[in-house]
Amino acid sequence: MKTSSFSTLPLAPALLSNLDSLGYHEMTTIQAQSLPVILERRDLIAQAKTGSGKTAAFGIGILHKLNPSYFAIQALVLCPTRELADQVAKELRRLARFADNVKILTLCGGTPMGPQIGSLEHGAHIIVGTPGRIRDHIGRGSINLGTVQTLVLDEADRMVDMGFYEEISGIVSACPARRQTLLFSATYPDDIRKASAEFLRDAVEVKVEAQHDTGRIEQRFYEVSYEGRNAAVAQLLNHYKPVSTIAFCNTKIHCRELADELRAQGFSALALYGELEQRERDEILVRFANQSCSVLVATDVAARGLDIQTLGAVINVDVSKDTEVHIHRVGRTGRGQDRGLALSLCAPNEKKWVKLIEDYQQGPVSWFDLAALEPAAGEPLTAPMLTLCIMGGKKDKLRPGDLLGALTGDVGLSKEQVGKISVFEFVTYVALDKRIAKHAFGKLSNGNIKGKNFKMRFI
Repeated sequence: MKTSSFSTLPLAPALLSNLDSLGYHEMTTIQAQSLPVILERRDLIAQAKTGSGKTAAFGIGILHKLNPSYFAIQALVLCPTRELADQVAKELRRLARFADNVKILTLCGGTPMGPQIGSLEHGAHIIVGTPGRIRDHIGRGSINLGTVQTLVLDEADRMVDMGFYEEISGIVSACPARRQTLLFSATYPDDIRKASAEFLRDAVEVKVEAQHDTGRIEQRFYEVSYEGRNAAVAQLLNHYKPVSTIAFCNTKIHCRELADELRAQGFSALALYGELEQRERDEILVRFANQSCSVLVATDVAARGLDIQTLGAVINVDVSKDTEVHIHRVGRTGRGQDRGLALSLCAPNEKKWVKLIEDYQQGPVSWFDLAALEPAAGEPLTAPMLTLCIMGGKKDKLRPGDLLGALTGDVGLSKEQVGKISVFEFVTYVALDKRIAKHAFGKLSNGNIKGKNFKMRFI
């Protein structure tokens, strides 16, 4: 379907004007297919990958019918991870700038319950959260979903994969029967179709084919023996030297094993999989996003909702049995105007899965010889930054500008030597150029930030 202008939709002039100021001029394919259905208040099943513009699609639908003067929860968006929930809430706040006093709350696990209960007592229009934490609030009676008009299940396939079906079912039953339900999913296998049937009423189904621009993303396949794949990952990293890489494994055991092997060979590698505590997960994601870690070894479920803008390469250590999952992995590189590189290792018993990929993309994959890869000249692959963890955050009124001011003023660093600054409730993470990080730590720990001394450590 040809994309068209947002102005063709029956939206309020103020909403259209804000979309224009945010750079939303032409609808993406998923927006053009789903928004007319959403604005008619029909239930929807939309199959589209991350990065396709789906957040704006359901966000515009929510805001179109939101009544800011009615101070009650009118929309609920469920996401599989805290990272995705934060991304969605941030985007909804941008989209809602045209209206006065639209309150959007994020409710996720890994943060204290008390402040969330306090925020709920003051009311909200839109809630974005993870199923476990929303279910906890229902159990405590601290949230009332009886006024929800729009329920969004974002990345429904991953929420079910992560074992959230019971929580979702309980949340749905706490919402009114007369509501609009919008289900967005990168894949829509039969088990999700069956599981979601009871949540939907006469739903319209739209699907955007998950294909990639072959001119933007280069895919290369390498045949390996089953036991040789970990060594092959190191070989690929030494040859291509991507600044940041996600290496996908099918199991958490393989994730841990590969990350250990890579670290033993001098690579900066971390493993991300289910069952990590939220603090560990936060620290791993911060270090990878701010280039303090070169390689993130992850399972598909754990990697959902990552907001990594520039990714040098994706390595499929195991070929996925689900073709759309493979396409989803590959689509994490080559975002925006960047060129992407996707490297897939294939053991002989995985050739049948590669055949499915070829059928899906209607053409053969390109095979290359692993033995022909020489280590690239120059410095070994190392992460350029180190992460400093400061034991103070939003609760201490710390802001990124305060840290940048202290580092460029008192410590004497240039702006180029300071990387990403991530402020959480109780901690702040700052990426520092590895070459000056120890010097900066010494000066900063002996000085103060906003008139206070904070404990700090490298992670």
